[in-house]
Amino acid sequence: MIRAHSVDAVRAAESAAMAQLPEGELMSRAAHGLAEVAAARLADVEGTTVVGLVGAGNNGGDTLYAVAHLAESGFASAVVLVPSSGRSGVHAAGLQAAESAGAVVHVAADDPQDAVEAIVEADLVLDGIVGIGGQPGLRPEAARLVDAIDDNAWVIAVDLASGLDPAGESGEDDAVWADETVTFGTPKPVHLLPAGEGATGRLTVVDIGIDVDDVPAAVERLTWDDVATMWPVPDRGDDKYSRGVLGVVAGSEAYPGAAVLCTTAAAEAGVGMLRYVGTPTPVALVHQAVPEAVVGPGRVQAWAVGPGLDTGADTGADTEADTEADREADREADREADREADREADTDTDAAETRAQLDAAREALASDLPVVVDAGGLALVEGRRAAPTVLTPHAGELARLLTRLESAEVTADDVRADPLRHARRLAALTGATVLLKGATTLVVTEGEPVRSQADAPPWLATAGAGDVLSGVIGALLASGLSPHDAASLGALVHGVAADRASGGGPLRALAVAHGIRPTVRDLLARGRSAPD
Repeated sequence: MIRAHSVDAVRAAESAAMAQLPEGELMSRAAHGLAEVAAARLADVEGTTVVGLVGAGNNGGDTLYAVAHLAESGFASAVVLVPSSGRSGVHAAGLQAAESAGAVVHVAADDPQDAVEAIVEADLVLDGIVGIGGQPGLRPEAARLVDAIDDNAWVIAVDLASGLDPAGESGEDDAVWADETVTFGTPKPVHLLPAGEGATGRLTVVDIGIDVDDVPAAVERLTWDDVATMWPVPDRGDDKYSRGVLGVVAGSEAYPGAAVLCTTAAAEAGVGMLRYVGTPTPVALVHQAVPEAVVGPGRVQAWAVGPGLDTGADTGADTEADTEADREADREADREADREADREADTDTDAAETRAQLDAAREALASDLPVVVDAGGLALVEGRRAAPTVLTPHAGELARLLTRLESAEVTADDVRADPLRHARRLAALTGATVLLKGATTLVVTEGEPVRSQADAPPWLATAGAGDVLSGVIGALLASGLSPHDAASLGALVHGVAADRASGGGPLRALAVAHGIRPTVRDLLARGRSAPD
């Protein structure tokens, strides 16, 4: 598991470490690690020229010392001092080390064109403008220097990309977009959250000797190796009931495929038993695709509610049909009236079956059992639910839920602009674990570190993908996992299965569903083969 710590936690850990070390040792370790990564990247691209963009404070100091090491290693090295105060505004000892090693110093405030020309020529740029004490956005003078970076240069952000919110809670377009971020001791929230992950690039963590093992994380990310320790694996004493029975209320006459995708995914995830509640068309499809599923309500350990559920069909259609039938009987011959009566009966039957399915969905939500709620089922959520609950909206669905529950309009663009804040609002309103789907999926549970997963390829933005995810999460809830673990572990496996099924090209949701079983098998095998 990757654990990211807040700025306050990092500062406290660094202070504790510095109290036990010689003065300057922590910065020396950071600079050595940064220089080693930079030298490796220069070798990768056969580059010879490095420029450090140096701001005030310790982040600039790390950059100056790293440039000094690179100059001593034979690279053509320069630094551009970004503060308006020039030399007096940067780390004095670091600047002396860089100059002594032969690095050329450019003061942007004195000769901005000279500084820009140096940046343009660099094969590798170290972004040391601001660190964890910075604010979102770049000052105009810094932005002009960043704009001068050649598109082919490899950009390494020092600790975090300048211009990003260190907490990762607010996005900012006016920031450095790094190819790689070298951070020290532990990741920061910005590295794993949607507001900063794109600008972070590849994340490399340099161990500088700070201790955060017992410090609660602000953000977590599950890795492949976590599957072996978290996935519910049966033992010899288990049976289908002890492994978990999942009830699925999904699909409809309008969206029958959702039932197939959800139940297939749950079966492929290894649920002990499936019960399916639906209308005739999806029932027939589920019988064919997942013959082990039992049709009809019964005892379960958890529910998956909502994929493809047609909540808009609950509209009293039988009354309208009766009126039309009477009209037809008045106008038509006996044979046509008989045919209309048959059609009326079919309509009444369909409406009754739809209402029965919606009643089952409402009963599941009213029960004391764990429930994962997706798509159409989200329209049935009325507020807090005491039992374990996972809500899996995308941005538009989350916006509609907040609008309805708070009686204040929220748009999908609002959610996309600040996904973490809106996911937290919904979690607070409902008491549920909120899985907000996106390129980086967020899992938010009150009292737990935010989980952030980015395992899926862009090809997974396809119809039916959420139905598959609901089935996987439902299977994990039925096995006894907490909503927080079920949601984040489900998102991980769902994303990895999609990446494998895609292979770099298009994929269908059904291929992802069928890929769940071999993905879990291989990830479990990976864990068993890992050294202790």
